[in-house]
Amino acid sequence: MTAPAPDGHDRAAGPALPRSRGELSRAVLEALTQPVGTALPGRTAEAVAVADPYGDDLQLALYLCYELHYRGFAGVDPEWEWEPGLLGLRAGMERRFLSALRADCGPPRRAEEALAELVAEPADGEGASHFLKERGELWQFREYAAQRSLYHLKEADPHAWVIPRLTGRAKAAMVAVEYDEFGAGRAERVHARLFADLMTDLGLDTAYGRYVDSAAAPMLTNVNLMSLFGLHRALRGALVGHFAAVETTSSPGSRRLAHGLERVGAGPAAVHFYAEHVEADAVHEQIVRREVVGGLLETEPFLDEDIAFGADATEWTENRLGGHLLAAWRDGRTSLRTPL
Repeated sequence: MTAPAPDGHDRAAGPALPRSRGELSRAVLEALTQPVGTALPGRTAEAVAVADPYGDDLQLALYLCYELHYRGFAGVDPEWEWEPGLLGLRAGMERRFLSALRADCGPPRRAEEALAELVAEPADGEGASHFLKERGELWQFREYAAQRSLYHLKEADPHAWVIPRLTGRAKAAMVAVEYDEFGAGRAERVHARLFADLMTDLGLDTAYGRYVDSAAAPMLTNVNLMSLFGLHRALRGALVGHFAAVETTSSPGSRRLAHGLERVGAGPAAVHFYAEHVEADAVHEQIVRREVVGGLLETEPFLDEDIAFGADATEWTENRLGGHLLAAWRDGRTSLRTPL
């Protein structure tokens, strides 16, 4: 059993630190193992300026910074969460990430247009869930779950940050949906717990953060997007757009994944996780679009384009992740950095 740190902080809680993927992530990792306030290397600003905004190094460095606001890491002083030097580095990486997203998502538009596009699924749709439904193999479902564990083992947590930033209809509806996401008062029904049960059925380790080293950069980008939006009040509209996009696309995608898991003979908990989302998220979509989005636009109409950006950025990062998965699987190779 680990003895308490001299300053009284419990540094044993949380997952182990992952391995670095480049100069930025190495700098953050080295800092986190040192006393709070230890200076970061002097060239980090230059490294940010030339880093791929969607690449392994910058996205892992951002993930490390963000996780300090969730469960932290074993052996890392929790005071690093608000350390000014680290926050400064994080801000530089966020600006580069956000600038790339805005450029890739196209010109500003209205939330109604962005969300309407998500509802209309093409008959000949492609993507990871379509592939897995029709011809995915069990090893590919296991990889998919390992990648997705970075998100689903903290499902709904990033969205909860927007609650104190909303008022009236939007706040009430957001809390109602989050209440369902967190199990409606029953610990065994929390969606993160249901996903852990899915992982158990697929023979995966359910420890929080277990598959960070295995996850590809597009998955880090996907999960970092929620934290980026959630941690900034100025991006509250984008977070609502993200939430609306997730709830709008979840039900049909979950139906496909449930069918695919049944086809490959996965266990009942694996099938149940997605079957649960088919009905729940179909209801949530209506609440989010009418009450959360509608209520926010009623009180803060100037956030219309921000909501659309959040939805578009969600779709863009999901498509990028799907492209990565399909490129690997169609070649018969792993989508992970390290195979299961």
